[in-house]
Amino acid sequence: MLVSQGVDAALAGVLGLTVGSFLNVVIHRLPKMMERQWAADCAELQAGGAEAAVAATAAPAAPAKGADQPDDAQEPFNLMVPRSRCPHCGHAIRWYENLPVLSYLFLRGKCASCRAPISLRYPLVELVTAALFAWCVWRMPGQFGGLAWCGFSAALLTAALIDWDTTYLPDDITLPLLWGGLLAAIAGFTGVSLANAVWGAVAGYLSLWAVYWLFKLTTGKEGMGYGDFKLFAAFGAWFGWQALVPIILMASVIGVVIGLILKFNSSLREGGYVPFGPFLAGAGFTAMIFGPEAILRTVGL
Repeated sequence: MLVSQGVDAALAGVLGLTVGSFLNVVIHRLPKMMERQWAADCAELQAGGAEAAVAATAAPAAPAKGADQPDDAQEPFNLMVPRSRCPHCGHAIRWYENLPVLSYLFLRGKCASCRAPISLRYPLVELVTAALFAWCVWRMPGQFGGLAWCGFSAALLTAALIDWDTTYLPDDITLPLLWGGLLAAIAGFTGVSLANAVWGAVAGYLSLWAVYWLFKLTTGKEGMGYGDFKLFAAFGAWFGWQALVPIILMASVIGVVIGLILKFNSSLREGGYVPFGPFLAGAGFTAMIFGPEAILRTVGL
C-alpha cells in the first residue's frame, strides 16, 4: 500500500514539474493579457465617445485611428502563442531548452543564445509545484481528492506570485478556485459539508469586504483589493467557515514578518504597499498542510 502510494506521489511530482513550467507562463503572461484587454476596452470606449461626438456635431469624417486604439494586426498574445522567447535577445526557446529544471541546470541558468541570466524563480516554481503535487497525492484521501488539492495548490501558487509581481489577483484564477472548492465539497474531496463550504465562501467574502469599507471610510484609503475578498471566499469554500479565523490570523502574522523584513532591507514598494494576497496564500498552504487547528495552536489560541 505504501509502495503504491509512494509511486503515485512520485508520478504526481513529475506531473507537478510539467505543470509548474506552465504556471511560469501563466504568471508572466496572464497579467499582460489583462492589461491588453483593459487597453482594448478603453480604446473601444474612447472610439465610441468620439463617434458620438462626431454624430452630435454632424461632422462627416470619422475619427482617425490613434495610438490608443487597438491594432487589428497586432500579434496574438495568449497562454499558447507566441513561443516563449528570451526577453534580452528574443531567442525563441526550443523544446529541449524548456524542460523543467533540467534545462536550467544544463544551460547553467543562462540563455542559450546571449548568455543572459535566467531567473532562478523559474525552476523554483517547478520544484515547489512538484513538491505540492507529491504531498497532495501522498496525504489527501483518494486519488481524485489528491488531484483536487493539486489543482488548489497550482491555482493558489499562481495567484500568489501574480499578486506579488503586479498586485493583481485575477478573476480567472480566484473565481474558478472558489467554484472548485464548492464542487470539491459536493464530491467529498475536502471533508467539508456543502453547507459549511457555502457559508464559508459567504463569510470569507463579506468579512474582508467589511474590513475594506471600514478602513476606507476611516482613512480614505484602500487597504486591499476585491481580489483578496474572492481569494478568502475560496478558502471558505475549501476549508469551511470554521477555518477562516485561523487563516486570517496566520496571514496577518506572515504579513507582519515579511513586511518587517522588507522594511529593514529597504525593499518596500513606493508608498510602503505590500499586496495581501501572497500572505493569504501562505496561510492557505499552511491550513492545507497542517490544518486550521494547528494554526490556532501556533498563535496560542
